Amino acid sequence: MDLIIGSHVSYGKPEQLLGSVKEAISYGATTFMFYTGAPQNTTRLDIDNELTNEARKLAKNNGIDFSNVVVHAPYIINLASGDEQKHEFAVRFLKEEIKRCEKLHIKKLVLHPGSHVGLGTDVGIKNIVNGLNKVLDRDSDVIILLETMAGKGSECGKSIDELKTIIDNVEKSDRLGLCLDTCHLNDGGYDVGDFDKILDEVDKKIGLDSVGCIHINDSKNVMGSGKDRHENIGYGTIGFDKLINIIYNKRLEGIPKILETPYVSKIDGEKDRSYPPYKFEIDMIKDRKFNNKLMEDIRIYYGK
Repeated sequence: MDLIIGSHVSYGKPEQLLGSVKEAISYGATTFMFYTGAPQNTTRLDIDNELTNEARKLAKNNGIDFSNVVVHAPYIINLASGDEQKHEFAVRFLKEEIKRCEKLHIKKLVLHPGSHVGLGTDVGIKNIVNGLNKVLDRDSDVIILLETMAGKGSECGKSIDELKTIIDNVEKSDRLGLCLDTCHLNDGGYDVGDFDKILDEVDKKIGLDSVGCIHINDSKNVMGSGKDRHENIGYGTIGFDKLINIIYNKRLEGIPKILETPYVSKIDGEKDRSYPPYKFEIDMIKDRKFNNKLMEDIRIYYGK
């Protein structure tokens, strides 16, 4: 099977999307994911169309199909909020993100459904549905992929049933899909070691064709912890073999797999400088062989 594998990459000055493509290529990736600005704030650069066109050409020349490239919506969007101003802000900002995706020629936008912040899951889901109905008020070829969440705090979307309820009640449900996150599923109580069982549930309740992206992350936590703490591939409680089985599952062929694993610090425990692990994790995945010297190799490569 053709492996569509990549990671989160940066996007910003001076090269915008062109810089994102260059970073993905340096990791040996065949896809990538990025935020169109910092996930914690509203600051966004004006999109440079020339840089975007250069990025698309470079991607095509290096085997990256833009239909597999993903944008992640910022964390500040919370459609589940009961605060009218915050809810309307989330709607407006998500509409703008969709427009930015269109301008960047991106078809997939991953979204955390939202947190009800004490209102209760049912009310939170109702708010999400209302918000998505407002967001999807015009035609677009951008699909919003609702991400499976770990259940941390008051997160909505911590089960396939919750995501099904959202999708079933949105008027333009054909504009919605799923992003399955392995760490979130594990921390939310799903046994990712039997991923076909999870896919069977998705297929029965929503449809397997709804899955548009897989976030491949190991976890620092035991199954059902509800904590959402990502770990490097093979260094967490899920383990390398289970993740490889997911990545190479034939039912997921043609779906982009994205790494969101932690950067590796220069020295264990040191926070001031860290390095991306993605080139080495992608190599492991392509070789289907666990590298128990991953951290050491990363530090040597980037310079101790």
